Amino acid sequence: MSIQVSRMTEADIDGAIDTIQQAFADDPYNNWVYPDRSKVSLTRNRVSLTLRCRWGISHGLFHVARSPTNPSKILGCAMWLPPHPPSRPQSWPLYLSFWWLWASQIRMNLTYGRGGLSTKRYWIWKARQAEAQEQLWVSEKGYYFCNIVTVLPEAQGQGVGRALMEEVLAQADREGVCCYLESSRREPNVAIYEKFGFRLVKEMECGDGGEEEGRIALFCMMREPRGVGDSTESRGRNEDWGGGVGAGGLGPA
Repeated sequence: MSIQVSRMTEADIDGAIDTIQQAFADDPYNNWVYPDRSKVSLTRNRVSLTLRCRWGISHGLFHVARSPTNPSKILGCAMWLPPHPPSRPQSWPLYLSFWWLWASQIRMNLTYGRGGLSTKRYWIWKARQAEAQEQLWVSEKGYYFCNIVTVLPEAQGQGVGRALMEEVLAQADREGVCCYLESSRREPNVAIYEKFGFRLVKEMECGDGGEEEGRIALFCMMREPRGVGDSTESRGRNEDWGGGVGAGGLGPA
């Protein structure tokens, strides 16, 4: 299948959210951070994701994929955060954008509630994520952070995820910048990402109590930049595609 990848626009947001909600319906991280499934609100989740998409259109690398034969249907989406060199001060527009996102999410929570979100588990995860990134993020160039890559279940195995990944991986290779992601599944995601040059560097253990259902492992993966002329023929070809972690680095869920 021929796949077209483009930067996300406002008109693409609803279709992109459809891909996320369908592909992450039984995601391990999603089930862990929303443990009471009877309280999960897809309406509230759509509002939250809309806020994130609007932020990402201006400040991230948010892409959508579609088939040229049916361009009105979004088949998948990818949300990346661009690298930020640690020695460079954060720009005022970016700083203010995080405050806008935070304030918008507060208003959302006042209107829709938490929708089943376990705030305790969310902040456990954020603490473990901060520890992992402090340990692993050592490059002065910063990292392209793959927040989400997801494909409609009906479109998996048709190269949609590969096209979305390569859009940013090629840019990272040209700039000589590393890429990073946190996968919520070992199988099959780790093996898929390895085909793109990622390697598993850490298992991030998040625990809420001693019971098995209160624990989850996320898989931190890193990718060194490749030479611009390196072959991409074998990268993730026609694999069933899972996803990364839905909340990423964008603040309260």
